[in-house]
Amino acid sequence: MKYLIGDIGNTSTKICILNNSFKILRSYNFETFKMLRGDLIKNIIRKKYNKDINPIFLFSSVVPKVLINIKKSLKLKKYKVLELKNLNLNKIIKINIKNKKQLGSDRIANAIGVKKFKNCLVIDFGTATTFDVIKNGIYEGGVIAPGVKLSINNLNKATALLPLINLSFKQKKFGKNTKEALNAGFVWGYEGLINNIINKIISKNKKNFKVILTGGYANFFKKIIKKNATVDQNITINGIANVYKELI
Repeated sequence: MKYLIGDIGNTSTKICILNNSFKILRSYNFETFKMLRGDLIKNIIRKKYNKDINPIFLFSSVVPKVLINIKKSLKLKKYKVLELKNLNLNKIIKINIKNKKQLGSDRIANAIGVKKFKNCLVIDFGTATTFDVIKNGIYEGGVIAPGVKLSINNLNKATALLPLINLSFKQKKFGKNTKEALNAGFVWGYEGLINNIINKIISKNKKNFKVILTGGYANFFKKIIKKNATVDQNITINGIANVYKELI
């Protein structure tokens, strides 16, 4: 038996097929807006897994319209689509925040994916840059900052002359032209932002945390984080897989 799970983000969506041990067998990555077509998941199932897949699919989603569209497209095929936050997650992790409804499913999945480390800080470089604190196995809250790519794109769109750039570590000093100045602003700016937030979280909790990075710029910014950090691009999917294994 195989299982289909997915993480629907604002920018990108990751669909994974799990084997009978709930390990990733195959991954598919799409731009999220393409998921509105409705046929992508049906094509994955039809081509490879039609006769050997559990009819219950589990997603974390921060884009309700896309999840609704997936449900509609699969309804006639008798597949059942579930969203992670609609399950009784208290059996897996305690969430210690004021309003659980405001917490994104992806961030819950990240917390479940790293719960085994007891004290952990997950930094997710997605559309937003999020910092999530798991202390003594309990999700305690976090920090949301602007996403790197979104900030670069928005600055380009909001100005007449500032170009899009690809970030580089090669620059050793402040800019001598517009692209160098932008690169310094983003690299040095996020270096300060990331390290400062990490230090604040550690100092206010008086604990050492295992730092795990995920998302598009994880490998890039690992180079400038002063704490030891590990990159794990499957942490969200692993959290969803754990939920499926335990609750479905």
